[in-house]
Amino acid sequence: MSVCSDKWIRRMALEQAMIEPFVNGQIRTREDGGRVISYGLSSYGYDLRVSNEFKVFTNVFNTLVDPKNFDDRSFVHVDTDICIVPPNSFALARSVEYFRIPRDVLTVCVGKSTYARCGIIVNVTPFEPEWEGHVTLEISNTTPLPARIYAHEGLAQVVFFLAHEPCEISYADRDGKYMKQRGITVPKV
Repeated sequence: MSVCSDKWIRRMALEQAMIEPFVNGQIRTREDGGRVISYGLSSYGYDLRVSNEFKVFTNVFNTLVDPKNFDDRSFVHVDTDICIVPPNSFALARSVEYFRIPRDVLTVCVGKSTYARCGIIVNVTPFEPEWEGHVTLEISNTTPLPARIYAHEGLAQVVFFLAHEPCEISYADRDGKYMKQRGITVPKV
């Protein structure tokens, strides 16, 4: 496997709709000149944006978090430009971008250092060959303080790895349970 360059990512995004919408370069300021947490094409990856949809975990209904029997009362759904994640808590969100991963590509997604330096951990599983959809983002606030997450700004970087040959069985071939997900997708078994 080899890491894909900005040139390869740009070509695949523009010719194969691998990333939609695609931002061709790093955006660091808003149109009004205000600062943003950067997003868009980088040297060897793509910094995705978090949308304004969040599911913030709560214990208001005293539910149990169970991946085999997930209770929607475990969280509160909010649409907001700034999401406050409570101390030592967790939220789900989704990417602005919709991804279509080629058969000979695997990605790894890691949180941006700006958030990591604030105690915010972003966990995302790899995007497997021929997976497509919005990325469900897992955001952990490891601090004893409330934390802000800014919608429509960068949250994580996707690094693309090109295989020497296509895989024998892709995520689409397996009819993966998170295929073509739109919005925030909760656990499925």
